[in-house]
Amino acid sequence: MSRRTDTVDDLVARACQGQARAIGRLISLVEDDSPLLREAMAALAPHAGRAQVVGLTGAPGVGKSTSTSALIGEYRRRGRRVGVLAVDPSSPFSGGALLGDRIRMSEHATDPDVFIRSTAARGHLGGLTWATPQALRVLDAGGFDVVLVETVGVGQSEVEIARLADTTAVLLAPGMGDGIQAAKAGLLEIGDVYVVNKADRDGADKVRRDLRTMLSHAERAADAWRPPVLRLVATEGTGVAEVVDALDEHHARSADDGTLARRRTRRARDEIEAIALTAMRARWGDLGDGAKLDGLAADVAAGRSDPYAAADTLL
Repeated sequence: MSRRTDTVDDLVARACQGQARAIGRLISLVEDDSPLLREAMAALAPHAGRAQVVGLTGAPGVGKSTSTSALIGEYRRRGRRVGVLAVDPSSPFSGGALLGDRIRMSEHATDPDVFIRSTAARGHLGGLTWATPQALRVLDAGGFDVVLVETVGVGQSEVEIARLADTTAVLLAPGMGDGIQAAKAGLLEIGDVYVVNKADRDGADKVRRDLRTMLSHAERAADAWRPPVLRLVATEGTGVAEVVDALDEHHARSADDGTLARRRTRRARDEIEAIALTAMRARWGDLGDGAKLDGLAADVAAGRSDPYAAADTLL
């Protein structure tokens, strides 16, 4: 057995024991697209599939990080280990993450049963990089009962979280465009639980009523899950228990009716496609450095070939 494999196996073994340093190193392999990543994912695969994955999304300013911190506290009170992936805005050039999320969650930093990682969006429009599902797999294998994924919150592309999470919680707040903004952003189609944060402010009840009205008009099967619209004051902890109850209820319901299995299969399919497309783009980039792709492009531009035929030669 090679030394490289021994190193990966050792990292995976320690990560599966819940050792934070090993978990962090494996996530770094994911973020860096390390040559060791393929071996690491193969070793992690038998240990994944147990964690409850909760996505938290909403426009900037609704209090996602404060709400995430409040949820961590409630889950810990219930004896559950919690992993957090906070997908931060980042420069498309440097790829650096802003660590504001970790600062706001600092009260949990010394808890050995909480692992918080800020990961850069790296300019990706939806805020969720192709690596996010693999980082989730690391936390899942690390024995966390719940993994919270907090997204950047960048408008229409927030809907990506619905394809990644077992349960998606959409956060809104009064003064942020009310429920109409949610409809425009497509968030009415993706939420399993809706949370009106800052519910002690004027206008919160109106946001809640508007949401309920719009959700009531959505087409659903008679026995389908009906997303609740809950009140939350994350800074005070008011309503946090009710939010966790709703998240747990949706998870249990989706496990019973097969929705959870279908979502996870779709997640795996998206991950496979993303890895394959990334490899294909890298291959095309290599071709672009040589003469073949330039020659094909010249033939298409001159009318000697068509783009479909040219593309077929690359596949």
